[in-house]
Amino acid sequence: MSNSAGTHTDLPNFSNFCAANVNPALDSLLEKNLAGIEQLLSDNSQYTWQNLVAPLEEMNDELENFWSPVSHLNAVCNSEELRVAYSGAQPKLSAYATKIGQNHPLYCAYKQIDTSTLDSVQKKIIENAIRDFELSGVALENEQKKRFSEIRQRTSKLTTTFSENVLDSTQAWQKNILDVKALAGMPELAIAGAKQAAQEKGLEGYLLTLEFPSYLPVMTYCDDRELRKEVYTAFATRACVNAEQAQFDNTEIIEELLSLRQELSTILGFDSYAHFSLATKMAKEPEEVLGFLNSLATHSVDIAREEFATLTQFALQRADVSELQAWDVAYYSEKLKQQKFAISQDQLRPYFPLDKVLEGLFSITTRLFDFEIAEVTEFDTWHKDVKLFKLSRDGEDIAHVYLDPFARENKRGGAWMDGCRTRRINQAGQLQLPVAYLVCNFNAPIGNDPALLTHDEVTTLFHEFGHGLHHVLTKIDYADVSGINGVPWDAVELPSQFLENWCWQPQSLAIISKHYSTQETLPADMLTKLIDARNFQSAMAMVRQLEFSLFDYRLHLEYQGDGAYVQTLLDEIRQQVAAIAPPAFNKFQNSFSHIFAGGYAAGYYSYKWAEVLSADAFSLFETKGIFHRETGKSFLNNVLEKGGSEEPLALFTKFRGREPETDALLRHSGIRT
Repeated sequence: MSNSAGTHTDLPNFSNFCAANVNPALDSLLEKNLAGIEQLLSDNSQYTWQNLVAPLEEMNDELENFWSPVSHLNAVCNSEELRVAYSGAQPKLSAYATKIGQNHPLYCAYKQIDTSTLDSVQKKIIENAIRDFELSGVALENEQKKRFSEIRQRTSKLTTTFSENVLDSTQAWQKNILDVKALAGMPELAIAGAKQAAQEKGLEGYLLTLEFPSYLPVMTYCDDRELRKEVYTAFATRACVNAEQAQFDNTEIIEELLSLRQELSTILGFDSYAHFSLATKMAKEPEEVLGFLNSLATHSVDIAREEFATLTQFALQRADVSELQAWDVAYYSEKLKQQKFAISQDQLRPYFPLDKVLEGLFSITTRLFDFEIAEVTEFDTWHKDVKLFKLSRDGEDIAHVYLDPFARENKRGGAWMDGCRTRRINQAGQLQLPVAYLVCNFNAPIGNDPALLTHDEVTTLFHEFGHGLHHVLTKIDYADVSGINGVPWDAVELPSQFLENWCWQPQSLAIISKHYSTQETLPADMLTKLIDARNFQSAMAMVRQLEFSLFDYRLHLEYQGDGAYVQTLLDEIRQQVAAIAPPAFNKFQNSFSHIFAGGYAAGYYSYKWAEVLSADAFSLFETKGIFHRETGKSFLNNVLEKGGSEEPLALFTKFRGREPETDALLRHSGIRT
């Protein structure tokens, strides 16, 4: 294990990482932990926090510190050797988790602990553990236990393969453009990026790919309608049998995953996987989730369809486009936005160089939440573009945050935060400081210019840093509910969406913007246009998220083994809530990694659920002032520092003084009620 990135140090040793050592080291660690658990159970007849829970946390933390860098590198520096190691390790981890979860003597030991002398955080951890044992099938009979374990291992393998297929199909498509005239309408920065991409591949001309920094400028700005259609078609058929690379088709994986999830839920006594998922969430019944989503739809659908009708009329008048297609929507939306507000994401880029945005982000958050942050210049890393920051308070280090900002080959698309280390006090009384990974896929610097962000990308950076702060500003000393651990999935987006609000306030925009060459702050007229344009097509954006949420939740609520039902249900939901009807060849579900390769299965609604919380939380700052110290301190004390130690509704109510209301979300979205 000494040659693995998972070596237990303050920060991972990425330069010593060896993929070939992952599985031997993991085997040794899992065997040691299982033996250690058996020893704990045999050494004691009366179980306590100190002789059971504390040593188990030590074992879990060692395993997490070993595995976290492996999982991270698989996402950001994917290689064939690492993929083989990761795929080989996943079933072992799944089997290990199932074996622990179904260990009946261990379950009974937890239930035997006298909690009367424990503090509220320790009690919460034990309550969660007993719940999780039961959700892991601890009470099942032998044959059911065996089948449960098989399902867990198989679903682990399927989700990994799903993710690999999306990555492979994304990277398998590229288009080499020789004549720059084909890219007419696209911003200079996007064209320069395409040229640089071609040069890096040893090609002439310009290279288009399906990575977002390449895909979005084509769909938003390229005048060539046929080229937009070609790129859209490739993107919409990723990991699909209709794609050029049909070997990456995810259709059968989706069907098997849904079937296995339903079977697992049935074994545990739940009506569906949707019911099963709510056992660990804020929402308690499927009717509550569906009622919430349908209520938002009631407020949004008619307005969204009015917005689309306006766009259709605009395209007809401007370019005689009689039937607006999916590959036209972003393009003509941008033209309509320009006509209405005379502002575009590309015009804003020069005012948001990455370093200035980071400086402003840190200025805002340190002011609100009382910490200091400084860049670490020498550290062990996995790529030259990665940055590392140290957080401190009153002269003492409290955390570290990695930032991997740019898109590149063999790196998963999208943006996310993940834990690297979890804050806890170990059995020797030493404090382990938390560490977070922040990963984005922005355009890298081109030539001598710095990396320039769109305002959308600025918002993404704030979002992920909000997750990071939730993980690293915790004051909880027990790993199971420290940082983002133990936070219900439908509440975990609260800090991230909350922090996005500072991307829209004149006072904070002045702090995060400065023209990279003239050093001019975002001009007043552009600032006004940006804010005025905030709710442009906001109802269309709302119903798109509702489409994803309803599809995910109803799919896991209603699926009965009919593979055709996936598309049938998606079509039905689009009929109900969508403003735009995509073409029949669109297979969005085949690359819907959030629910088929991530943690959002039967939980995608969490984004909107948490957005209600975040909008309502920010409304207090709107009243008190966006830099109001006492309100910032209250959010820090009641939300960021508490992790999963208390129920999120209770924490929110302590901060806000009442339970959440939806009014602020609808108001922020510009949707009349």
